[in-house]
Amino acid sequence: MTILPIIEAPDPRLRVVSEPVAAVDDALRALMDDMLATMYDAPGIGLAAIQVGVAKRVLVIDLQRRGEPVEDGGSVEDGGPVEVREPRYFVNPEIVWESDEDGVYNEGCLSVPELYGDVMRPQRIRAKWLDYNGKACEEELDGLMATCLQHEMDHLEGILFFDHLSKLKRDMIVKKLTKAKRGKIAA
Repeated sequence: MTILPIIEAPDPRLRVVSEPVAAVDDALRALMDDMLATMYDAPGIGLAAIQVGVAKRVLVIDLQRRGEPVEDGGSVEDGGPVEVREPRYFVNPEIVWESDEDGVYNEGCLSVPELYGDVMRPQRIRAKWLDYNGKACEEELDGLMATCLQHEMDHLEGILFFDHLSKLKRDMIVKKLTKAKRGKIAA
């Protein structure tokens, strides 16, 4: 697996609308594996293909959590908590239903490093997609998984989390991004 470079805002490639995937094949699975490795390395909990420069309707999510400490004979040398990984792969995801109840999450983004904002989204959704092997899936999701899927699906439409914020907050983030970009160019 390869760690891919993550595109950062205000790069205009993040505003490209991604194209549907015709078939899940070995090349697409390799892309999803690379995306997952990239996401873990960042570290993050979700990544859309457009964030690594591929305008396809593909995303990966893993709401990693810390497990119980490893006892004697475990695989973690220091006996500390282990990371429990449950990767999910979404090809051509669609939301087919959303709840009337909204929830607010303080969202961040690997393409908008170190900046966060409170975004309101439906608390529950029903989505359908193709999985890693091209199998059709449909599931009702809630909580952080619903929020994360909606956030990543926004990327497929060229939308960033700060587009959901008030004009004042959005302008503040754009100003910080522009200043940070100027600093990187000068360095």
